[in-house]
Amino acid sequence: MHETAYEITTLTPQQPTPNHGMLPTEIPPGVQMVTLPGGIRTLAYTPTQAPPAPPIPVAQPIPTWAKTTALLTPTIGGGIAAAGIGLSYAAPGLIAMTDALWAAIALIAAAAIGVPMLLRIGRTAGGGAGRGSTHITQNITASGMFGKANGTINHR
Repeated sequence: MHETAYEITTLTPQQPTPNHGMLPTEIPPGVQMVTLPGGIRTLAYTPTQAPPAPPIPVAQPIPTWAKTTALLTPTIGGGIAAAGIGLSYAAPGLIAMTDALWAAIALIAAAAIGVPMLLRIGRTAGGGAGRGSTHITQNITASGMFGKANGTINHR
């Protein structure tokens, strides 16, 4: 196998510095033209600067509405808890009151139906012994548009 030997040469400081065939706008980011201690100028990667540290957050004051809400939250929660406990103690009484209310509604409905029936039964039982029902008739007569009216009432 045959290897080709390549000779590496560097420019001496007396020779003009080449531009490596690249325009300054073509040099990629992170690469710069540097001068070595021997006076040779070449392209080299330069260390990138660390990004600036993020700004330290400044403590913001807590809005008044947030403070008020935070202070009211336990109060509201405690009120709801107290209401729940009160309802649990009151549940048997509430159940008894609803039962009594339904009983009262049933009594009113029975009275609305039963009282008229009892009155009807009482009238027919009391009136059937000797006399019938009374009929009243009224006759009214008048002559002319502005004439005097006369009337009679008959009880039978």
